[in-house]
Amino acid sequence: MSAGTVIETDVASRLDRLPWTRWHWLIVFGLGVTWVLDGLEVTLVGALGGVLKSPSGLGLNDFLLDLSASFYLAGNVAGAIIFGFLTDRLGRKRLFFITLSLYLTASALSGLAWNPWIYFLFRFLTGAGIGGEYSAINSAIDELIPARVRGQVDLGINSTFWLGSVLGSGGAALLLGSKLLPDWLAWRVAFLIGATIGLGILYIRHWIPESPRWLATHGRNNEAEKIVGDVEKTVFSETSQRPTTEIKKAKLKIRDHTPFSEIWSVVSDKYRARAVLALVLMVVQAFFFNSIFFTFGQVLQVYHQVDPNALGYYLIPLSLGNAFGPLLLGRLFDRIGRKPMITATYSLAGLLLIVAGYLFYTGWFTAATQTVAWTIIFFIASCAASAAYLTVSEIFPLEMRGLAIAIFYAAGTLIGGISGPIVFGSLMQASEASGGNRLLPYLGYILTGSLMIVGGAAEFFLGVASEQKSLEDVSTPLSAAE
Repeated sequence: MSAGTVIETDVASRLDRLPWTRWHWLIVFGLGVTWVLDGLEVTLVGALGGVLKSPSGLGLNDFLLDLSASFYLAGNVAGAIIFGFLTDRLGRKRLFFITLSLYLTASALSGLAWNPWIYFLFRFLTGAGIGGEYSAINSAIDELIPARVRGQVDLGINSTFWLGSVLGSGGAALLLGSKLLPDWLAWRVAFLIGATIGLGILYIRHWIPESPRWLATHGRNNEAEKIVGDVEKTVFSETSQRPTTEIKKAKLKIRDHTPFSEIWSVVSDKYRARAVLALVLMVVQAFFFNSIFFTFGQVLQVYHQVDPNALGYYLIPLSLGNAFGPLLLGRLFDRIGRKPMITATYSLAGLLLIVAGYLFYTGWFTAATQTVAWTIIFFIASCAASAAYLTVSEIFPLEMRGLAIAIFYAAGTLIGGISGPIVFGSLMQASEASGGNRLLPYLGYILTGSLMIVGGAAEFFLGVASEQKSLEDVSTPLSAAE
């Protein structure tokens, strides 16, 4: 069909009314692995830091090790923007094959690097694959999962980042600590963990269809109808249930692309409040995690004299708290609602951090009790962070969903993800220089907690009640024919 042609379609309504079946688990497993891989990569490289600095590795110093993390982060941002744009242009399925293929190839090649700069290149490309995955995958998942459970599914998938973190820690410990392989080979083999997982998931993704919603808006409604019809046959044969929910039809005006001028108009005018909300939520959660979680090992060493070799025992409970928060509380985001739950999780995480920071300042905590307190805080904060990604993927029109996810993910990463470690790291450095003065990190906890409360306030005033609503009801497609 040519651009401008008006069609009538019911594919969105039919997808939203489907009962939950094994087909939906295939979607979750085949697409949701992205977060596992990101968590694995971030933690794996941190765990391999010692051997990468040794002659058995690449001989990196502290600066070059940090630089490699910066290359991965830069790849995240570049991949998100580039592939986010292409996701809206070329479709979800094509891009989630490309991005995963890029990731697994670059991750494997990272283990074959023969000098630091080649290693940095492969880390950049690995990050680009993961950044692109966020745009393509979050778009596809939201457009395939029924509206009534979209919140808990998204939060549950986002939480798997921390399962990947545990996997990365365990894999590195097994390969390096067991001495099954010499160090010069073990660190190279470690990079095959993510590549191997990615290769298996690449095969599974052959069975995952293109988003019928995307197809319909691009004049391929016959393909969309066939996909939904096939899914319905699969689902109904498994459950023997026929949904009674009324099917709603929508009129769409076919388009081959969405111009940047229209996207800018949506973000800066029509949905300006939503754009502000998305930016605040993404920046604040990125600042929180990058300043508090990723410096916790340093806090344990400096103020509790924990052996560096034992840090993993303290970090695993934090990762598990992050993982189980969205898994256990995710359904409340569909039942109670987005606004009350997002407001509560952001605000409560901020308040708990300020209180816990005071207990840290007074010297009340031991290493064990501070770990327990931080695990509780991250149990709540992980729900808030996951809800930020859910919010961005829900509140913008289908035609720009991939790019919107990319833009706000990149903004959160660049603003909050970079400034958090700089601010908190500077306070930690000044504290150590002054003989371990706890007031300075406490001020960092107050600042970070206060920012989370600001995020809660932004949700309270600007949040969108999107629970159990079709994506088309949350945000009318730009191609909707009046």
